[in-house]
Amino acid sequence: MAAPTWWLDVLPLSLLAGVIGLDVVSFPQAMISRPIVAATLGGAFVGAPMSGLVCGAALECLALEALPVGASRYPEWGSASVVAGAVAATGASAGSMPLAGAFAVAVALGIATAWIGGLTMIKHRQIIASFARPRLGQLAAGNRNTVVGLQVFGMTLDLVRGALLGALCFIPGSLLAARVNGRWSVPEDLSRAIVVTCVAAVAAASVWKDFHAISGTRRLFLISLAVGTLMVVLGA
Repeated sequence: MAAPTWWLDVLPLSLLAGVIGLDVVSFPQAMISRPIVAATLGGAFVGAPMSGLVCGAALECLALEALPVGASRYPEWGSASVVAGAVAATGASAGSMPLAGAFAVAVALGIATAWIGGLTMIKHRQIIASFARPRLGQLAAGNRNTVVGLQVFGMTLDLVRGALLGALCFIPGSLLAARVNGRWSVPEDLSRAIVVTCVAAVAAASVWKDFHAISGTRRLFLISLAVGTLMVVLGA
């Protein structure tokens, strides 16, 4: 990522992080907040979608460990993956793999940003609750303006939350990735292999846990594996 254009990336990436963050819970929950999608978009916004895709695949393995179901607390992978995908593209060209230093920084930054994002989501819900509490009577009566106003307020606040999170984490992350790229001495292939092995171990543990906890998971996994393999073979 060239230094003169660095600031030009902040605003669109922040807006993208906000929109993707909305998809996690608020709207429309269309799976665009999954790391493999969000990170690819983040990398594409700075001109290196392949680097974003590789980073997103790594983060997707980690995201399998925690599913956003019910009232459980979980990392906010949507906005975090946008940031990580963009940081992974530091120094990379359009169709190339991420540089080893930027890749390592991006994955670590994605984990940290997702954790911070999870805390901001808790604060987001607390603010909505404080906003709704004085209006409980109107909500119970089904007052249309109150219901719509609360929904719009919540989604707007969530958009701002994701955008601010994206900007505040992308700025130091991109600077750190550029610096690490210039000093990284571990061979590229070995560096990527270490990161991939770590995230693959987390993914394998998550799948193994699901095999024993959810009925029918093994059958669905084998069917999905067969279908995916067939698509790859036919596409080749």
